[in-house]
Amino acid sequence: MKVIVCGAGQVGFNIARYLASENADVTVIDRSQELIQKISDSLDVKGLVGFASHPDVLEEAGAPDADMVVAVTYADEVNMVACQICHSIFEVPTKIARVRHQSYLDPAWSDLFSRDHMPIDHIISPEIEVARAISRRLQIPGAFDVIPLADGKVSLIGVHCTSDTPILDTPLRQLTGLFPDLHIVVVGIQRDGRGIVPTGDDQLYEGDDVYFVADAAHLARAMAAFGHEEREARRIVIVGGGNIGLNLARRVEMNNPHVSLKLIERDKARAELVAQTLERTVVIHGDALDTDILEEANVKAAEGVVAVSNDDEVNILASLLAKRYGCRRAVTLVNKQSYGPLIGSLGIDTVVSPRAITVSTILQYVRRGRIRSVHSLSEGFGELIEADALETSSLVGVPLRDARLPDGVLIGAIVRGGRVVIPRGETVVRAGDRVVMFATTASVKKVERLFSVKLEFF
Repeated sequence: MKVIVCGAGQVGFNIARYLASENADVTVIDRSQELIQKISDSLDVKGLVGFASHPDVLEEAGAPDADMVVAVTYADEVNMVACQICHSIFEVPTKIARVRHQSYLDPAWSDLFSRDHMPIDHIISPEIEVARAISRRLQIPGAFDVIPLADGKVSLIGVHCTSDTPILDTPLRQLTGLFPDLHIVVVGIQRDGRGIVPTGDDQLYEGDDVYFVADAAHLARAMAAFGHEEREARRIVIVGGGNIGLNLARRVEMNNPHVSLKLIERDKARAELVAQTLERTVVIHGDALDTDILEEANVKAAEGVVAVSNDDEVNILASLLAKRYGCRRAVTLVNKQSYGPLIGSLGIDTVVSPRAITVSTILQYVRRGRIRSVHSLSEGFGELIEADALETSSLVGVPLRDARLPDGVLIGAIVRGGRVVIPRGETVVRAGDRVVMFATTASVKKVERLFSVKLEFF
C-alpha cells in the first residue's frame, strides 16, 4: 500500500509510524524542515519539505500511484485542498482529512464533502472523537478505556487491578465457574509495560491493566467482579474550554441532564464564547492551578475532574490538585508519550491520548477485508477488531478449539442475529456473524486475510 501523509505533527508522525511498521510505502509532506528531518531520522519513510496542497509537491510525493492520502496538517483548508487535488488530478482512491473547525462540521453543511463538491471519503475531527471517548469513560466509573462495539451490544473495557480486585491470583479459566452467567472474555493484560495475550492458566495481579470484552447488558456485574462499583459522577469540573472541552460539555448536557457541570477557562474571550454556547454549564474564567479558582469551582465536592486544556503540564497538575482537594476521580488529557510511564504513579485515574484515538479512527479505513472497526490498544500492544465472517473464511464452520487462529489472536465475542455469544471451545462461527477479536500488532495482517473475500468465492 502506498500512502501519502500530509503533516508531520504528532498525529501525522504516529500514523506514519504505524503504517511503516506494517511495511507500507509512506511519504510524509510538511513545510517544516525540522519536522521532516525528525520523521526521516526516526522512521523508515520518505520525507518531503513543501506545501501539502500544492500539486507539484503531491506529484513529487507519488500521488499519481498512491492508494491513500491522509491529510492531518494543522490547517483544515490545506487538508481539504490536498484531498481535492488528489481526487481531481491524481485520482487517489481513498482520501482522509482531519477537520477541526466546528463550522465545517455543522450538519447543515454536510453535503460539502460529497463527491460532487469537495470529495473527501472520511472526515476526522480529533476533538469530537476525544470528547466522545471521555464521555464514554465518565459513564462507566472505574474504567480507563471504554469502546462500544457491534452497534453497542458489546463493549471493550479497560480496568486497573488494585488490591481490592476480588479475582486476583485466580486462573482465568476458573472465572467461568466463579461467575457462570457473566459474559466476559479477558483479551489482554498490560503488566510492567509488557503486553500479554492471556491463556486460561494466566492470573491477574495487583497493578495489572486488564482489557476484557463483555456483553453490554452485563457491564455493571463485570465491573463489580473487578472491584469497581462506583456510581456515575453527578458533579464534574472540566478544565479547558477549547474544542475538546466544549464538545465534551455539549455531550454531557445533551445526554446526561442530571449531571452538574462547571468549566474553567483561563482565556477571557474564549470563556465568554463557551458560556454563550452552553446552556447549563457554569463557566469560570481563571487559572485551574489557582487554588482560589478551584475553590470557586467547589472541586472538593466534585466526583470527577476532566482536564483537557492544550497544555499537558496544566492538565496533570490540575488533576493532582483537584484530587488533593478531595475530588474522587481524574481524567487527564496527555499528548506527550514520554509522560505515559509517570502518570499511574502520580495517582491519575484515566489518561486520554488524542493521538491514539485519532490513529484508531484512521486505522479502520486502512484495514482491508470485511473489517467494520479497529481500535488500537496501549501504544502498539495490539488492535481490537470487529469484522463480518464470510462463507469463505477458514474460521467459519468449525469449533473454535479446532480453528487455526494465528498466534496472538483471541476472540472476545460473536454477535449473531442481535444476540451476543461469548465464545467457548465448542462455539462455531457462522457466515454473517459479527466477530470481535483482539490481535497483537504482529498478527493483524493475518486477521485481515481471515476476513478477506477469496477469489474462489466468485
